Amino acid sequence: MTFTLGTRLDGQLGRTGTIHTPHGDIHTPAFIPVGTKATVKGVTPEQVGEVGAQAVLANAYHLYLQPGSDVVDAAGGLGAFMNWPGPTYTDSGGFQVMSLGSGFKKVLSEEFSGKRVADDAVAAGKERLANVDDDGVWFRSHLNGDLHRFTPEVSMRIQHELGADIIFAFDELTTLMNSRAYQEEALERTRLWAERCLVAHKQLTEERVDKPYQQLFGVIQGAQYEDLRRKAARDLGAMEVDGQRFDGFGIGGALEKENLATIVGWVCEELPEGRARHMLGISEPDDFFACIENGADTFDCVNPSRVARNAAIYSPDGRFNVTRAEFKRDFSPLVEGCECYTCTHYTKAYMHHLFKAKEILSATLATIHNEYFTVKLVDGIRAAIEDGTYWEFKAEVLGRFYAGK
Repeated sequence: MTFTLGTRLDGQLGRTGTIHTPHGDIHTPAFIPVGTKATVKGVTPEQVGEVGAQAVLANAYHLYLQPGSDVVDAAGGLGAFMNWPGPTYTDSGGFQVMSLGSGFKKVLSEEFSGKRVADDAVAAGKERLANVDDDGVWFRSHLNGDLHRFTPEVSMRIQHELGADIIFAFDELTTLMNSRAYQEEALERTRLWAERCLVAHKQLTEERVDKPYQQLFGVIQGAQYEDLRRKAARDLGAMEVDGQRFDGFGIGGALEKENLATIVGWVCEELPEGRARHMLGISEPDDFFACIENGADTFDCVNPSRVARNAAIYSPDGRFNVTRAEFKRDFSPLVEGCECYTCTHYTKAYMHHLFKAKEILSATLATIHNEYFTVKLVDGIRAAIEDGTYWEFKAEVLGRFYAGK
């Protein structure tokens, strides 16, 4: 048993649950901090644990390029390598292969933030990605330009060597700029790759019998088309190859923020109820509530640590920049009543000084706070579902956070 259902949210697809892994249980809903290169930037694994994180997620693309998945394997796997005792995830590298390895970073970043790209020059050539074929993807390292090849089998081998408790099937990432015809073609390619991932996963599991079992999640694509999203969810939910099926599912791909809840609902209505669902790349408070109501269980995103490095601080009353002049002589904590290490030891004035002085400690202390805020917010949603106060909790949280918008 890899997932146990808990309390259901009345009238909705939302629920609590528990993901069972060899390195401990993950109580859901849960936010999973991102440690892309086997580190959450600026903080130690011990500090990640102290903010209440139950698991961390690293990236197969980056660790394949540096230091190499074989090095992580020799170290005893991702958790041992980075001295993290709890559960670990690795994504398949598909997003990074397209965004970094294929030079589409601008398009993807704008598409995934919900912004359309109007520049025809930027859009040119994106109908067919020349480096994608039915077998896999050719891409160049963003580090040195070397040419590499990812296939479903290669991604599975890399992720088995990385040794995370939860890994993801290799999929083709599209953007909202791709036509309906190309979305259909890519979705079928992803379906066939998913079958190959199941075959490779079973083979590698049998070859590496001395290693703990790794859960494999299939990834649901389909952009913003209801029929494609539902088809992908039905296909992967029912998929079984030689007795191997997906242990859970990732919901990814191109979508606009205003359609997020609807799309997650389409997918979760089709997916098997007894398996976990992970939402890739989500961390804003309103998005958490929207996704959880519609059936998502876990989330990951780089945003809490990324914006922290730019002095953006999460608070119950919204986000603010601690470098503003008004904070130069403000000797109160970042957030009154916050129990994170940063808020219980330091002031806005000190944080203002660190950022203005470009001290490295600024990023560490801000990251601790933002990760704590995000982890505890989702923990609060889980508790509210369990004690029957979800709707009151949602109204209070979103009413405060977005009051000024």
